[in-house]
Amino acid sequence: MRLCRYDDNRLGLVEGYTLRDVTRATAKLPQLRWPFPHGDQLIASLDKMKHAIKDAAEASPRKLITEVKLLSPVANPPRIIGAPLNYKLHVDEAADPAINHGVQLANFDGFATPIDKHGLFLKSQTGAVGPSEGIEIKFPGRRNDHEIELAVIIGRGGKNIPRDYAFDHIAAYTIGLDMTVRGTEDRSFRKSADGYSVLGPWLVTADEITNPGNLSMYIAVNGEVRQSANTRDMIVPIPDLIARLSNVYALHPGDVIMTGTPEGVSEIQPGDTIIATIEHIGAMEVKVR
Repeated sequence: MRLCRYDDNRLGLVEGYTLRDVTRATAKLPQLRWPFPHGDQLIASLDKMKHAIKDAAEASPRKLITEVKLLSPVANPPRIIGAPLNYKLHVDEAADPAINHGVQLANFDGFATPIDKHGLFLKSQTGAVGPSEGIEIKFPGRRNDHEIELAVIIGRGGKNIPRDYAFDHIAAYTIGLDMTVRGTEDRSFRKSADGYSVLGPWLVTADEITNPGNLSMYIAVNGEVRQSANTRDMIVPIPDLIARLSNVYALHPGDVIMTGTPEGVSEIQPGDTIIATIEHIGAMEVKVR
């Protein structure tokens, strides 16, 4: 199942190049009272809502996806979590001072992986936008880079999740753009500007992606391919990322894990058009302003 959030917070069931409005299915969501539970309640209820979504789709006419404004498919991510330096060739290119600025150097220093050295990091959840909202450069005059990543959406929360059960906690996948300004500030600050976590164009439920550890991806800017890789090249794979994170803090429905970017990160400028593609998910076009 492919679901998008669009226009004025409508819910759409994506079918090829079209969608059907299934917003009325959200009436099945729990009626909440303060204090509200952690997490995104649509993501938490996806399994229970599938029949309601399909019923709503039957009564809804098709609409072209190009006719709507695509928002982040996760409306209320409790956290957006990043995995730094999780592809070997990106580790190599990050040795460039123009990328590392002398801080958080891309070396292992005796650690098994860069993530063992640097840990994972948090991005502001208010930075999440959809492809139609675009990217507004927040650090003009500095190097702002694109980073394509497979984004994992947690559906069932938990703490101390064993790696062998990690996939049971995944609701869906989407494309992520982990936008980054280069500099000496803490990584979380440089990646947390509003609009610097682009998610979309829709989510694809986990049952439709049988092997997320083997997905090709690429990103093109103004028609020029800049990043092209496969998720099998991750240094720390998805189950281990979930196990590591859940050993530090409990995960909640709607948490988004950015699983790392491959080599080829490079600068974007206002006026650029980005097209990010991941196999079995789709492609999203994002304008830079």
